[in-house]
Amino acid sequence: MCRHLAYLGPEEPLGRLLVEPPHGLYRQSWAPRRQRYGTVNADGFGVGWYAEGDPVPARYRRAGPVWADLSFADLARVVRSTAVLAAVRDATVAGADGEAAAAPFAAGRWLFSHNGAVAGWPHSLAPLVPSLPAVDLLSLEARNDSALVWALVLARLRGGDDEGQALADTVVEVAEAAPASRLNLLLTNGETITATAWGDTLWYLARPGGGTVVASEPYDDDPHWREVPDRTLLVASRTDVLLTPLKDPSDTLAPAPSKEPST
Repeated sequence: MCRHLAYLGPEEPLGRLLVEPPHGLYRQSWAPRRQRYGTVNADGFGVGWYAEGDPVPARYRRAGPVWADLSFADLARVVRSTAVLAAVRDATVAGADGEAAAAPFAAGRWLFSHNGAVAGWPHSLAPLVPSLPAVDLLSLEARNDSALVWALVLARLRGGDDEGQALADTVVEVAEAAPASRLNLLLTNGETITATAWGDTLWYLARPGGGTVVASEPYDDDPHWREVPDRTLLVASRTDVLLTPLKDPSDTLAPAPSKEPST
């Protein structure tokens, strides 16, 4: 369900990352090449980006398919940024909450997206609700699984966890409460990208010209794309990518992290 992408690097027009590539996120909305669940991502889309001198990102989101938005191509052509997170959505529950349910979700300097689905939603996550502050529950943007997963991540971030710890602990907690969930999470603060591969595809590209792209699937056939193993936490900067295996609740041992240098 869904496809998403994050970028850090030299300033680029949004269109060069999302629209122009032959298999970019724009095309993935109707013709993804590696999506394991669902075939069309027409239940909304969104893009968030950072402007120079402002740590709080801007967002543009819509409830319908990206190809039906006649203004998006113009926006993507002229807006430039050094940090971007975008997603196209295939809803777990069709029609739920419209634009409010479209990623990226945002709070302060963070942008967040969830590619996947929580098994047994909403009943499976009811036991986790008491761990959240009441104000966080009352201010959820949408009534879907992704919004609640974001609330769990955000509570950890506000509690002082770094991005990697917040995503890793949330994924393990949700997977324990709702086995068989697909939890590919994507988070950026404008300076780093943090992601999980848990049940669906995730790739990264260390661009020869500079910058790092993390995406559900490659947007072109560049041989430098690398697939992230399932059950893995990825933390990326503009120059480095660190991969750390995640411990499945049913596992007892996990191997050590590995560092993947950008070239």
